[in-house]
Amino acid sequence: MITLYGINNCDTVKKAQKWLQQQNLDFTFHDFKKQGLSEELLTEFVKLGDWSTLLNKRSTTFRQLPDEIKDNLTNEVMFNAVLEQPTLLKRPLLSLNKLLHLGFKDTQYQELFK
Repeated sequence: MITLYGINNCDTVKKAQKWLQQQNLDFTFHDFKKQGLSEELLTEFVKLGDWSTLLNKRSTTFRQLPDEIKDNLTNEVMFNAVLEQPTLLKRPLLSLNKLLHLGFKDTQYQELFK
């Protein structure tokens, strides 16, 4: 089962969706803004990746975090911050064969689905 996670208005998420559709691959899309991000799902993400790769430090959302959060990036602090603001995660997140793949590049997806 293929699940793509992100937000619907993200250009990179749109590119990933378009690529999957062009390859006639069935996938489920989970929009963080509409469907939210549960503690269970975030726990799964953290098990499959680590904060250094999951967290989008270049995002506007991250830059707008208070300094006391940015200067104290413990697992607990980041877990709570991401639950409140899922757009702190890099996108898209692609769940495939119990692995999590971050971002979208045409060549990356070609390799994943060959």
